[in-house]
Formats: sequence, structure tokens, C-alpha cells
Amino acid sequence: MRVERISMARARALALHGQGVFPAGSAGRPIDSTRSAIRHLGYIQIDTISVVERAHHHVLWSRNRRYRLSHLDTLQAQGKIFEYWAHAASYLPMEDYRMYLPDMERIRAQGGLWHQADPALKRQILDRIRHEGPLRSRDFEDPAGGKRLMWQWKPAKAALETLFREGEVMIVRRDGFQKVYDLRERALPDWVDTAFPGTEEQTDFLIGRYLDANGFGTASEIAYLRAGVRPRVQKRLRELEESGRLMRVQVGDRICHARVDVLEHPGRFRPSSRVRILSPFDNLVIQRKRILALFGFDYQIECYTAREKRKYGYFCLPVLWKDRLVARLDCKAERDGQVLVIRNFVAEPGMRFPQRFLNALTTELSAFMRFNRCDRLRLDCRPGRDIEAALGGGIGESEHNALPPDRPDG
Repeated sequence: MRVERISMARARALALHGQGVFPAGSAGRPIDSTRSAIRHLGYIQIDTISVVERAHHHVLWSRNRRYRLSHLDTLQAQGKIFEYWAHAASYLPMEDYRMYLPDMERIRAQGGLWHQADPALKRQILDRIRHEGPLRSRDFEDPAGGKRLMWQWKPAKAALETLFREGEVMIVRRDGFQKVYDLRERALPDWVDTAFPGTEEQTDFLIGRYLDANGFGTASEIAYLRAGVRPRVQKRLRELEESGRLMRVQVGDRICHARVDVLEHPGRFRPSSRVRILSPFDNLVIQRKRILALFGFDYQIECYTAREKRKYGYFCLPVLWKDRLVARLDCKAERDGQVLVIRNFVAEPGMRFPQRFLNALTTELSAFMRFNRCDRLRLDCRPGRDIEAALGGGIGESEHNALPPDRPDG
């Protein structure tokens, strides 16, 4: 089979175009742009870390500067997205619900997750939700000073998580960051197709979703953190290539697969001159081996690393300029004082920044500051005179320097 060799610059352009981090502009309602981004990317990873705005908000803001923090709650309430497990806890397009039925069936067949939930407890939790309506895990805690009943918090939480992963209950909203569960038959919209997909259909779905959002990929990347999926993805990639629906491309020393039309219309893939400050859980950078191969960016977050062993900082954010990841920015939003604190800024080795980068960084940092509901910036590091001037001075009005009013109508 013929292999099309593409340059690293072309490969990066394909990946960035697929990820939509530099959208040309959007019309219509902001919430519709948010929904479109979720549908195109296939998932938005949920994360609890709030040093800066949480990852699920940050990823969407990076692609839709009209994004509002209420969008995910609104789309979930409207039944347009749902929470489930992709490679991690995620918001997913409701249209894709049926493609996760095999995962739910697998959890049921293996008798639960890594913990064993008491079947009697699961039944009684379902009965309570059925009669009382949507409930949180804390609703199963013991009353203060009360008798220890079967509604112990830890077993109940484990049972709820198992019921959720088995598809018996769904998360209908979050109160703060507390999950609120309801029965699937009440939470799932009537229009959702629940026909169980065959193995080939689900595999095609995984391949198609990945290639649409990333341009090209290997079997390992497509099956990322999905236990037991890689062999069937590998087999199906060969079949789709033999049938002429996919092609092989060589990127550096890696052989990847892509759609046969992926190299058409090269003008679409010109790199932007804008800067993007990305979340560590952004879909573009979440697979660290891919990013190392494609961008030469050796990246790990260090929030789980002992302080004395950190090289860059607690929660360093990748800085994207044009088609390169050029730096790491460690910052923290001090929300009480509305101050965005820059704790570290580290350029990639050999990187020299022209004035046009510094101008673009100033614009992006101004927008990022306001996205984090801060109105001032404080430097707690000495990143170099030119970067210090960009970070500490000239932070003012930008192209998107404030979040629009947070209205429920999107």
C-alpha cells in the first residue's frame, strides 16, 4: 500500500485545523458554537483542578471566545450533551449516546468497576431516586449524630458510580461540582437512538471521531486509554485502508492513518499568528507522546509531583504560537483579589521571540485574565526583560477582553 509522506509543518497544520484552536470566526448564538465544538471534538474532558478556570471551560473558551460558563449546564439541561467516560470523565454529544452502550454493557458484564458495589444497595439507591427524584451522593450520608444506616457515604458513592457507568443512572446537572443523578429513563431524551451498535460500527465511530478532530493518527492514539480496544482498531484501520476509505501517511518516522481527502485544500491550513494559552487537558495536548512527536514538546503537568521535584511549576499551561508550542506558563487565579498571578514563564530551548509574538501574547494574556474573572496581573517571576514587558505591561484592552453577560439563553 502506498504511503503519503507529509512534512512535520504540514502535519502540525492538519492537527491544528482539526482541533479548531484558531477558528476563523463564528456567527449565530454563542451556545450553538459551543455545541458545535463539542460535537466536532467528540469529547470535553472534565477536571476538578481550579488553579485557573477548570479544564472543560478552558478547552471550549480556547475555541469559542464567546463561550460562557453557563453553556455546559444549559446544554446538559436541554439534553444536547451528557456526561460519561470517554478516556476520562467527559461531556459528550448526546447524538453519540448509543456508541457508549457497549461500554456500559461491559461494566455490567464484569460485575462493576474496580470496587464491588453491593447489589442490594444499588437496588435501594435506584428505588430512592425513583421515588424522591434526582439525588446527589451526599443525600445518602448519615444524618448528623444519627444512627449508622445502610446509607453510608462511601459505599453509596461507589454504588452510584457503578450505576452511572452501567448506564442505569445519568448525571442530570451539577450543584456546584456535586453530581446530581436521575434514572436513565427519565433523563435520556426521547429522540435519542438507543440501538446497540455492533463491534465494527463502534470501532468505525472511534476511528472517525478521532480522525475528524485530529487529522491523522495511529491505532494507539485512536484507542487512547481504552482497555482492549487497540487490536480491533488496528484491524479495522487495515480494512478501511484496503477498501480505499482511509490512506496511510508518514509523519516523521511514524506511519499514521487519515481520511483520503485530508490533504486537499492546503490553503485552509495556514498557521495563525495568534497565541493560545491552552489547558493541560486540552484535546490538542492530552496525548503527550503525540505532542512530543509532532511539536517536540516534552510536556507533563506537575501538580502530582512533589514540590522539590518540579521543573516548571504546579500547573503549567502550554503556550501555542502559529504552529509551535513555544513556552510554558505557570499561573494562578487569585479570585478574591481578582488577580492573575504569573508564577513562571519558560520558553522552549532556543526560542527567540520577535515583537509580533510579544504583541500576540499580550493580547491573549489580557483575554485569559478576564476569562478567569481577574482584572489585574501580578508577576511573581523574572522571565526575561522582553517577556516581562509583555506579561507585566500593556495588558489592557484586547480583541476579546471580557466575558459577555452570563445569560441562560446562550
